[in-house]
This record gives sequence, C-alpha cells and structure tokens, in this order.
Amino acid sequence: MKNGKPKYIERLIDLRALVKNKSYFLFGPRQTGKSSLIHHCLSSAKIYNLLDDRIFLEFNSRPGRLKEEITGKDELVVIDEIQRIPQLLNEVHLLIEEQGTRFLLTGSSARKLRSKGVNLLGGRAREAHLHPFVTAELGPLFDLNRALNAGLIPSMYFSDDLKADLSTYVGNYLTLEIAAEALTRNIPAFTRFLTVAALCNATIVNFTNVANDAQVKRTTVYEYFEILKDTYLIRELPAYLNGKKRKPISSSKYYFFDMGVVRQLQGREAYTPGTVEYGDAFETFIINEVFAFSDYVHPLKLSFWRSTSKLEVDLIINNHTAVEIKGKQQVGPDDIKTLKAISQEHSFKRLFCVCLETRPRRVGDIEIVPYQDFLKMLWAKKLDF
Repeated sequence: MKNGKPKYIERLIDLRALVKNKSYFLFGPRQTGKSSLIHHCLSSAKIYNLLDDRIFLEFNSRPGRLKEEITGKDELVVIDEIQRIPQLLNEVHLLIEEQGTRFLLTGSSARKLRSKGVNLLGGRAREAHLHPFVTAELGPLFDLNRALNAGLIPSMYFSDDLKADLSTYVGNYLTLEIAAEALTRNIPAFTRFLTVAALCNATIVNFTNVANDAQVKRTTVYEYFEILKDTYLIRELPAYLNGKKRKPISSSKYYFFDMGVVRQLQGREAYTPGTVEYGDAFETFIINEVFAFSDYVHPLKLSFWRSTSKLEVDLIINNHTAVEIKGKQQVGPDDIKTLKAISQEHSFKRLFCVCLETRPRRVGDIEIVPYQDFLKMLWAKKLDF
C-alpha cells in the first residue's frame, strides 16, 4: 500500500485461463482496469495500445503492417482499444488462421465494430466483459458509502480528488470520446440526454418524456440508449412476463454501470441514506454485482417484475429466485408485500429481501438478509443458481 492505495487488486476474471487456448474480445467501459489487468497477467505478450498516437497512426494508415510484425514466436498478441481501427480484424483473422496466433482484443465499444460491418472473426474469438470493482475483489477495502458515491471504477474508488476525476471522466469520455468514435455528432444534445438518462437510472424509461427533457426526437432517444448499451455504460434488465393472476408490464429497466458516474451526471453532491435516490443507488449497486457474477462466474437469466397495478420486485434470477432490494436499516411489512404478491404468481425456490439490516431473519418464506450476507453467498456460489 502507498498513500492508502493498494499497488494492485487481483481481479476475478482470469485472463491467463481465458486466452490459454482461444482468442478473446474483452469489452468494458473505459478505466475499468483492462490495461492494468493485461500488464499484470499477460506481461510476456506482445501488446499494442491503439490509444498510443504513434501506434494508431502506423496501423490506421496501413493495417497490413500487423501481419508483417507478428511472427510464429508470438503465441499471444494483445490489441488494446481495437474499435479504433476495425480494419485490423481482417489481419487478426488471417494470423489466427495461418499462424495459429491467439489474440486478446480489448475495447470500450463494440458499436463501431458492428456498425462498420467488419469481420468479427466468425466465431474464432469468444467475448468476455470487465466490470468495475466488485465486493469479492475489494474484500476489507470495500466501503458501501464510498461505492455509492465515488463509484467502483478503480481510479475513482481510490481517488484523492474525486470531484475533479469524475468531472474529467464524464466530460472527456462520456461526451468527447464518444463523439470521437463518431457515435454521435450532436454533442450538446447528447450531453443533455446523458443527464436525463442518469435521472432515469433504475427505472422503467418513458422515452417520450426523455425526448422532451433532452430536447431531441424520440427516435434519437432510442438511438442514444443503444449507444449507451454498446459502450457498456448501461445494462438493460428485461421484464419477467410469467404470471397467473396479475398482468405484468413488458418494458425494460436500465442500470448505469457505476454509481459515481450516475451521481456526477445527476449533479448530486452525495446520496443521503433514507432518500429515494439512496435507495436507487443501493439497488443499482446490488444489481451490478449480480450482472458481474453472471459475466464472471455463471451466466444467469435476469429480469424484474412489475404488475400493471405497480407492484414490483427488483430482480428475478433464473425464474426461480426473487430479490427485493431495500436501502433501509429496518424492513417493514410494506417492504416485502411485493415478494408475497409475486409468490402467488409463480413457485419460487427462494424469496430474498436484501437490505441494510445487520442480522438475517425470516418472515414466512421470505429471507430478510443483510446485503453483505447476500453478496457473500452470491460470490461463494451458495445461492443454488
């Protein structure tokens, strides 16, 4: 540790194991730690970082140079930020086929790759995702208040000037770099949209209202949400449609990948316990941990349930585990009524209310558990998924 910051925190994703026999795309938002992970785990590989202007200019002007530089001795090659030169994938394809070279191709956006209709290696490379820190990685360094307000992007979580760093991240990456990728040309409109979208975090989005507030067309709002999904800034949680008694809605909910970024976009100083905003932040934190588990450990079918009468359960896992998330230190009968309601719609193995209480307890079939206990069970693979 130096100045309170660890030199390196081991990540759950095992790059060495991933690329042992197969090429991979590793996607994730900027600054989630892809480059650090690569240098920590794959230091012996040949690494090209396309954020380096010199390397970018050389390969952008002549992608065929890659084939000239890679020899049969280069068993593993890393290309960081591959979306900056999609044409390189043709050279990568040839090297995989002709020389058996394995590649790790990282990026913070898959949109430019897909929109250009470039060669995505035809199944010759699998896909993995890197998230910000999760509790299982931070261990005793985890602090809930820090996670909700600073976020879990490595550089932000340990920042000694959080306000400046988050402002730079939002200003430089979420607007200017997305524009540089030619994902949108109307920066003022996209900036307005980002603020409105952040205010819709953890909710069912009304696209018409978002369009009005952001002063753009409704069709543009749909396009902007696709940009956020393709750059891994938000995840879509679809609706759970199984039910017997109550008609469910079919609209999705959206969650930003990091609460520090959301708070900065929303223009809030801090999330105060006991407020609706704090509850939404806590819900997003738990949902993102489950998203990460699904990507890192075991794929899960995730959804949420809401009836037309506005009864809602935050998370349904594999159609058999229902989870209600409450950022409260004391859970009352009203907080678990939706779990009782959904148990009448479908037979569930387990019903959880994940909260800020300090000791677990049970009310009928409903398990009221401290969030720490729930996340320990999750990462220990003790939730029978």
